[in-house]
Amino acid sequence: MRRFTTALVVAIAGLLTLAGAAPAAKPGPYEGRAKSFRNILPPGSNGLANAGQIAAFLATGDRPRHNDDQLDMYEDLVYATPGLKRKQLPNYFKDASFGVRPGDVERQYDPCSPLDQTCPDVVIQRDAGFGVPHIYGGTRAGAMFGAGYVAGEDRLFFIDVLRHAGRAQLSSFVGGAPGNREMDRDVWRISPYSEADLRRQVEQFDDLYGAQGAQLQEDLRNYVDGVNAYIDQARTNPNKLPGEYFAINRPQGPEEWKDTDVVAIAALVGGIFGKGGGREVDSAQVLQAAKDEFGGRRGRGVFSDFRSAEDPEAPTTVFDERFPYQKPPAEVDERSVAIPDEGSVVEEPVIESSAGTGGGSVEGGPGGEPMDDEPETEPAGAGSTGQQLRDGLLSFPSGNSNALLVSGRESSSGHPLAVFGPQTGYFAPQVLMEMDIHAPQTSDGPPIDARGVAFPGTNLYVQLGRGRDYSWSATSAGQDNVDTFAVKLCQPGGGKASVGSRFYRFRGSCLPMEALKRRNAWTPNAADQTPPGSETLRTFRTKLGLVISRGRLDGDPVAYTSLRSTYLHEVDSAIGFADFNNPKKIDDARDYQRAAYDIGYTFNWFYADEKDITYFNSGDNPVRAEGTDPNFPTLGTKKYEWEGFRPNALIADYTPFSAHPRVTNQSYITSWNNKQARGYRASDANYSYSSVYRSEPLDDRIRRGIAGDREMNVVELIDAAQDAGTVDLRGDKVLPWALKVLGEPRDPQLAAAVSKLRAWTRDGAHRRDSDRSGKYEHAAAIRIMDAWWPRMIAKEFKPELGRPLFKRLTGMIELDNEPNNHGAHLGSAYQTGWYGYAEKDLRTVLGKRVRGRYSREYCGGGKLSRCRDRLERSLAAALANDGPEQLYRDEVCEDEGKGLDPQLCFDSIRHRPLGGITQPLIHWMNRPTFQQVVEITGDDESSGDDSTRDRSNPRRFPRRDKPRR
Repeated sequence: MRRFTTALVVAIAGLLTLAGAAPAAKPGPYEGRAKSFRNILPPGSNGLANAGQIAAFLATGDRPRHNDDQLDMYEDLVYATPGLKRKQLPNYFKDASFGVRPGDVERQYDPCSPLDQTCPDVVIQRDAGFGVPHIYGGTRAGAMFGAGYVAGEDRLFFIDVLRHAGRAQLSSFVGGAPGNREMDRDVWRISPYSEADLRRQVEQFDDLYGAQGAQLQEDLRNYVDGVNAYIDQARTNPNKLPGEYFAINRPQGPEEWKDTDVVAIAALVGGIFGKGGGREVDSAQVLQAAKDEFGGRRGRGVFSDFRSAEDPEAPTTVFDERFPYQKPPAEVDERSVAIPDEGSVVEEPVIESSAGTGGGSVEGGPGGEPMDDEPETEPAGAGSTGQQLRDGLLSFPSGNSNALLVSGRESSSGHPLAVFGPQTGYFAPQVLMEMDIHAPQTSDGPPIDARGVAFPGTNLYVQLGRGRDYSWSATSAGQDNVDTFAVKLCQPGGGKASVGSRFYRFRGSCLPMEALKRRNAWTPNAADQTPPGSETLRTFRTKLGLVISRGRLDGDPVAYTSLRSTYLHEVDSAIGFADFNNPKKIDDARDYQRAAYDIGYTFNWFYADEKDITYFNSGDNPVRAEGTDPNFPTLGTKKYEWEGFRPNALIADYTPFSAHPRVTNQSYITSWNNKQARGYRASDANYSYSSVYRSEPLDDRIRRGIAGDREMNVVELIDAAQDAGTVDLRGDKVLPWALKVLGEPRDPQLAAAVSKLRAWTRDGAHRRDSDRSGKYEHAAAIRIMDAWWPRMIAKEFKPELGRPLFKRLTGMIELDNEPNNHGAHLGSAYQTGWYGYAEKDLRTVLGKRVRGRYSREYCGGGKLSRCRDRLERSLAAALANDGPEQLYRDEVCEDEGKGLDPQLCFDSIRHRPLGGITQPLIHWMNRPTFQQVVEITGDDESSGDDSTRDRSNPRRFPRRDKPRR
């Protein structure tokens, strides 16, 4: 197939280009567009630390060059905003121009070995300022080779970790710490692949996508060659070999890189950031618990209250237009709904066997929140889950990126503004890597011109960044592309099946389940002292997805399977990413939307150029069978399969371009993983799209900035993003209503607490140490809020819901997503929580206007006096029981935060080390890991303050829309 692929690429590309020899690679000129494009990616570009450098760091604290030179810039923005000035931008964001400024070239080199006569033509420059790789291919093949080489140069050990993690082999590779084993189990639950499965994804590219697919195969081959060129050099040059290999008893370095390694990493990334749904069984059990507590009709009403699939008060990215998707039919075909018999569901174990392990499975859940007035037995963040996850090498937020864009008609320059980026967690070195990559169009393939970041090991193209005259970014969308089916179990020959049967019925036949197995074994090493052990993982695969649980349906045994639209097709999204990097494919907002449509992952995509801003929601959204209910499992018969489902190819009919939420030149666009548009229902796994969402602080600040005749400039938009990034969402959106319910307590202790809380909300409810005093402003109020919140929610809802239903609901959506993230120190916070439930219910009890009222009032059964009493009692319990020592006990702080205020440290961001070089804790902020600042003016580089608009420059667009709230 490779020979055919190469021939096809050359033949097609030859029709598009002039004949002649490919030009020799040479560095392009410095573009000088720092006024238009800036970015930041902490801690630094250089992720290589050889054994000698690790030893020097351990002895003296000295880090390799460019290892941490963006970390202080990133953290210090929290102290500089609001009130940032244009001339200060270089202090917090680096120049993201194409090329290297004259005199700033630190190193220029050809990555090819002098003995390799077949190596593509490529040259790489590193800038002295930050060590970013600038890749110039004489051909596209050369650029791809260079991208692979710098992946090895900057992230060799990390990509080795990722390719093993993507195969559920992390524990075998680096050690059997509980967190590593749990990562393997999670991967094997959602994306278990044999090597043949990974190979299939590579080889089906040209079959699925023709010439474009063949080009991607060729790009992949050259990229892999580049990674291996670095590996070959590192094996013979200890200065190029990451010292971490010695720590894990692999002094010979990594094995050869393969094209299937790229697929394994893509599957890992897509399985974490690019999916939504798949919890229909859990959702069904919530409904069952609600019906047990309230009866059929009222129970369904309570279920709908918390499901929050289409709350009319939920903030949306698209203001006005509706994009219906996943709307339950007017008449559900009851035969299609496969709600399990109550009490019959048992989760399918992923561990088949284990030996010699030093601990069991890490169980997730809402942990840490008290269910009533009693003090917590295990303070949030100090529990075993947080510690075990911290002991693992990898931990990611599920989707916490944000984007702020302002149209040209609302901008003081008349040009669009954008401040946006992905939140992928914090690592040392970072899980994202930056590159600047260029190649002309030749017979070797189309051109490429882009700068930005990508996940290492999949960085053939810039995944988030900028092109020649445009910039783009994304946030995780999480709309429903995963469904649960109930497949009937059977026995060959017609015998009676048991719940444990390994045979299932599909389209009239009794088929065997395919058992996918992965065996991991580990021994202690210098980096991980976990005792020797082994574990065999097993997941069963059917034609309708992976078995996740078993139970009974009307008494008959069934297996519940999870079917994801991107399963076995994760790398197909490379089609869209390749177009983002191709200057001949992206000329305007419409081109960008079309390219984004080719991405199968569930993402919200954002774009800005000199004239336009646009938004598009991507994802292979399956078309469900008529009459099925998206909230619950579906019976796994042919009638109720996805429309056009082809099980052998794992392809179905997906919603057309026109059905995807999108908008161009809205007055402003924001996203913080919030609801996309009216009618676009939240997935069955998402119960959080209610009246309060963390995107609201972004909206609040932009609306103030463009109110009336006001216009925003780019530093004001940075201020808006950063100022919102230190807001405690509970204090900003829920606490004011709770204080209205409390009024003026008679008890002096409660009155003093209420006074502190009111002062905090008046100042914006920030968790911030603006003056670098070493303590939060309003530290006492924050402590009260932290202690009170779980007790307040329990007192507001639990008496009405009852313990069983309350427990089910907290299993679907945790009470609070605090900055500490249960000990993981991920930075991102307030993604999920009971914020909207509490706010809407309190407004209802207070008699305020509420759209989408709940089926009942929860706090005090709707009686204001009883609600007030419950809030008072919960506040009194918080004041009496939780002191700072208990509330902010945290093992990260005990190990790494000595001398820091416990409260400040508890929230702090930790760059999880992927090797021997660590980074200090930094001030908490709810902010993208990689962040771009964009105002494309067409002007030359300028660092001056342009906050005053030149009124001789007329508006580009008339004022039109404002969001309707």
